[in-house]
Amino acid sequence: MSETSPHPTARPVGPVDSSRVPRYAGPATFARLPRLDQVEAADVAVVGVPFDSGVSYRPGARFGGNAIREASRLLRPYNPAQDASPFALAQVADAGDIAVNPFNIDEAVETVQAAADEILDTGARMMTLGGDHTIALPLLRSVARKHGPVALLHFDAHLDTWDTYFGAEYTHGTPFRRAVEEGILDTSALSHVGTRGPLYGKKDLDDDEKMGFGIVTSADVMRRGVDEVTDQLRQRIGDRPLYVSIDIDVLDPAHAPGTGTPEAGGLTSRELLEILRGLSGCHLVSADLVEVAPAYDHAEITSVAASHTAYELTTIMSRQIADSAPAR
Repeated sequence: MSETSPHPTARPVGPVDSSRVPRYAGPATFARLPRLDQVEAADVAVVGVPFDSGVSYRPGARFGGNAIREASRLLRPYNPAQDASPFALAQVADAGDIAVNPFNIDEAVETVQAAADEILDTGARMMTLGGDHTIALPLLRSVARKHGPVALLHFDAHLDTWDTYFGAEYTHGTPFRRAVEEGILDTSALSHVGTRGPLYGKKDLDDDEKMGFGIVTSADVMRRGVDEVTDQLRQRIGDRPLYVSIDIDVLDPAHAPGTGTPEAGGLTSRELLEILRGLSGCHLVSADLVEVAPAYDHAEITSVAASHTAYELTTIMSRQIADSAPAR
């Protein structure tokens, strides 16, 4: 399937002009971008999934997407770190929220997958704002339906490869075990980044290794540095189609207090952003950012970090789309 822009001759519609409309005014779409129904087509669709019925500790991530949108009002159209204007290179639009059943996880998973299929079938890539990490499974199913098994780069304090919680197979701690079992991940290119904290037992690590995951802990990032870690990740990914899944709790609670399962000793927001910027040029087909729970946030610390994280991922996708588009 072609990876070029679905509308290569159209000029992208960009964000609201903040010199004319103050940043605090108007609808809170991501980065003040147009809604999906306001553009001809989207190259990158930013979509929310307000769902947190799969959490095992503090709830509240159902409000994460809108908190990220509010915090993204301060994002600007030029990204100097990647020397790119992502909203001029490709049409990025806010696709609103996928409405899912909060009382039935199985139905919610099916709804997310069906909605993702519909968006990806238009030729767009997805930047999904969660919601809890349960939603990564249906998103990966949809991406694999289009690209085949994908490489996965998973930023998280936790492995999320446990088998069940209270007998439930679909929770925010199990999506990547299910994805491996379903054959939708390329098991030669799986990496966790930022893991730390206590586990239930050493078997957790043994099972994770058997599934094919490599682990870069938060301590590894601190000791080895961002550049060395990023180079290792790029070598593991190669030119495979890549899906990036980010649990905001990969950041230390000092940088992201607004999340459901915080763990001490995490990455700084600077480290996370720099690693992501180092992925520029990788074949990023879609991404998600989950577990922002604004009820536990202070001064929008978590949602600001999340909005910048989504901005870097969107920039990578927009640059790739522009590079692959036919000459106008």
